[in-house]
Amino acid sequence: MQNNQAQMFIVSAPSGAGKTSLVRRSIKDLTDLTVAVSHTTRPQRPGEQDGHDYHFVSREAFEEMIDSDHFLEYAEVFGNYYGTSMGAVNQSLAEGRDVILEIDWQGAAQVRQKLSDVVSVFILPPSRATLIERLKGRGQDSDEVIDSRTAEAVQEMQQYHQAEYLIINDDFEEALSELKAVVLSHRVQKPRQALRHAGLITSLTHD
Repeated sequence: MQNNQAQMFIVSAPSGAGKTSLVRRSIKDLTDLTVAVSHTTRPQRPGEQDGHDYHFVSREAFEEMIDSDHFLEYAEVFGNYYGTSMGAVNQSLAEGRDVILEIDWQGAAQVRQKLSDVVSVFILPPSRATLIERLKGRGQDSDEVIDSRTAEAVQEMQQYHQAEYLIINDDFEEALSELKAVVLSHRVQKPRQALRHAGLITSLTHD
């Protein structure tokens, strides 16, 4: 169950738009903001840590988790499953920590169906050429995979209108400031502040 002081944020973007870097810096810079580590069936890449970047599981194990209704959302992307654990998200929210999810637009739609209080952000690259350059710059994928990811990115970018907030990741620091502003603005909304500072408000407003 979602704590009244905790907020769910979902960040969607095409591959190569820079959402992972933006989310990681936001978590580093802001207190009480955590990311729900997704499960995936894709192979572990060099430098990635199981349990930190993803929970790497077999396809069979993932499908068993689907059958047991383990996921808040899941999707199959480029032949691999990705999913967010319902239990991990609920635990963080119950502890009063804001949760930020990096998910594609399909996953975002699933989350909005299951949770009523969700803030959604979409991140776009400054141009298609920049997107392709970033994908190639990873040096991890073949030209065929990059072409596939580019085509998928175009379809995903068409879904930007489903989000409440739109950030163009041209200058990283500026985009980071905008993403953190979204989080901070929701933290100072009246209902949340009234709950967090109930004692202070009572002392200030009552004789």
